[in-house]
Amino acid sequence: MKIHYNSPVILSYAIISFVVLIIGGLTNHASTNALFVIYRTSPTDPLLYLRLFTYVLGHANFDHYFGNLTMLLLIGPMVEEKYGSKPILLMIIVTALIGGLSHIAFFTVGALGASGIVFMLILLTPFTNMRRGRMPLTFILVALIFIGREVIYSFTVVDNVSRFGHILGGISGAVMGMFINKKRT
Repeated sequence: MKIHYNSPVILSYAIISFVVLIIGGLTNHASTNALFVIYRTSPTDPLLYLRLFTYVLGHANFDHYFGNLTMLLLIGPMVEEKYGSKPILLMIIVTALIGGLSHIAFFTVGALGASGIVFMLILLTPFTNMRRGRMPLTFILVALIFIGREVIYSFTVVDNVSRFGHILGGISGAVMGMFINKKRT
């Protein structure tokens, strides 16, 4: 039996994120803070434009990484198989950009992690079996549960979790899922 690299975008994402985490640990988080955390800075800072995309590869610690990557590896391969590697890569890039721009527009603290991408994949999942003219009930339930929980937590829980990033990631996944499936049906 051969091992198959069955989900090139998702697996590569997981591996790159792991390498970023290890290098971050070796540099006492200097590399992570410089390249993989999105925060408001001068528009003349060339790294700002890189960080708009790379912050989704950074993680604060192993617990943060494993929490995100567990969900990413459970959901991602199925979604990548349904939509294809190039569309999933494009969705990750678009979601990162939307989340990064929104974060620097509304917040002054830094953010990092794959949570927005995970929420995008979670909200894309119910669309994998969408039929023409029918909204999957599973999509409605998943949206209510995951996005609803994040909205409630944003008002009731004080922690270092970017609820805004989760919500934007979920909305990005829902919009892209509806758009792609509309084109396919």
